[in-house]
Amino acid sequence: MRTVQAALIAGTKRLVQAQIDGAPRDARVVMAHVLGIASDRLTLVMPDEISPAAYLAFEAAIDRRILREPVSHILGRRNFYGRDFIVTSDVLDPRPETEILVQEALSLPFTSVLDLGVGSGAILLTLLLEQPLAKGVGTDASPAALDVAARNAQALGVASKARFLHADWFAGVTGTFDLIVSNPPYIAHDEMAGLAPELGHEPRMALTDEADGLTAYRALAAGARAHLGPRGRIVMEIGPTQGSAVCDLLLAQGFKGVRVIRDLDGRDRVVRAQVPNPHPRNFEK
Repeated sequence: MRTVQAALIAGTKRLVQAQIDGAPRDARVVMAHVLGIASDRLTLVMPDEISPAAYLAFEAAIDRRILREPVSHILGRRNFYGRDFIVTSDVLDPRPETEILVQEALSLPFTSVLDLGVGSGAILLTLLLEQPLAKGVGTDASPAALDVAARNAQALGVASKARFLHADWFAGVTGTFDLIVSNPPYIAHDEMAGLAPELGHEPRMALTDEADGLTAYRALAAGARAHLGPRGRIVMEIGPTQGSAVCDLLLAQGFKGVRVIRDLDGRDRVVRAQVPNPHPRNFEK
């Protein structure tokens, strides 16, 4: 008889030998997934016999992890802002740092939001769920990513509030919005070689502009004011060395209230800005 515990120990050992960071955690998450139970219940079934089907599924998942496939891709989901989102190799994994963008976006009310480079929909759909009266549009250059976003909208019950558009940034976008958000590709081409192997399983076009990492911000800064209503806001995730450059791009377009927000590690993570008040005496400082 092969027990759950014996299979888990063997799988963990394989991950350790492959130098996978967090090997015990990853093995436990994968085992809970193949058994169809919550991770916090795994201890209760350790002495139980593992079925042949579950064992083979667990071993196959360990094989994938050894090849540096992200755990989220193995599970088919990733938790973001307290909700599970469908993820595939066609979209970026929603990351905890991006929740800072969401928190800043939610700092003021809005009824319409545009997410440029929507990916899995994690940002847009979270904002719509947290702001029940709002509606939104998400654009992406990848039809496969838009399919994932639409599946998430349906699964989370906000499909009627979200519209998805195959577009390159603002191309084809009409109307104005209270809020624009984006987590664009900001990794410079010469930085790609030094990234963790897991990122090789995510879409390259969502990671890098194949240039200096600022191409998207130039397009976003140049087009945002035409798509924002009075005192509309733009909130963007940035790389940790890009705060000053992105702020300068927004200031050059006449935005006010331009500010960099740091993550929990003290690194620049988000830039926000606002269309100036039409009454000069009340310009935001």
